[in-house]
Amino acid sequence: MNTPNKLTVTRIFIVPFYVLFLLVSEIPHHYLWAAILFAAAAYTDHLDGKLARKNNMITDFGKFADPLADKIMIISALACFVQLGLTNAVVLILIIAREFMVTSVRLVAMEKGKVVAANIWGKIKTVGQIVAIILIILMQYILELNSMGLVYLESTETAKFVVSIINIVLMWLVVLFTWVSGAVYIRDNMEFIRTTK
Repeated sequence: MNTPNKLTVTRIFIVPFYVLFLLVSEIPHHYLWAAILFAAAAYTDHLDGKLARKNNMITDFGKFADPLADKIMIISALACFVQLGLTNAVVLILIIAREFMVTSVRLVAMEKGKVVAANIWGKIKTVGQIVAIILIILMQYILELNSMGLVYLESTETAKFVVSIINIVLMWLVVLFTWVSGAVYIRDNMEFIRTTK
């Protein structure tokens, strides 16, 4: 297994740890640790692709595992957000539905002997999801610091309300970018969807 593929597997391995820190509020500074681990996992996504292209280490395993690792990383975080009340289930369902749709097209393409790589819209979508998730976790960390008395917010209720509005806006922007990228992907790969007589 080459280095880029090891980084991809590492990204999957990190997932249970940031899930643990997100969900176990008894751990001091749990949101900070979750943000650090999620950011580290996201960085492996950037690094594995860069190394694979630079050193000509692109493999079929990498083409399969890299997008899978991305989906596991993002969907795990969003599932935690639903449990924590930071977003609603509709957001998660819409994002998962798009991923199923794109994965289905990839599977059909593979049956026809073609591996379909991610396009620029898919990369923008992934970066947008990563940035939004990190921002939401960090905002929760600020609220956590306030509850610990380590920072002072003039009005805790107002801060919570503002954070919740920002969460909603960020999550629906993520949904928008996710579906735009999915629509572009479907448009560019209609040849695999059209039925032939």
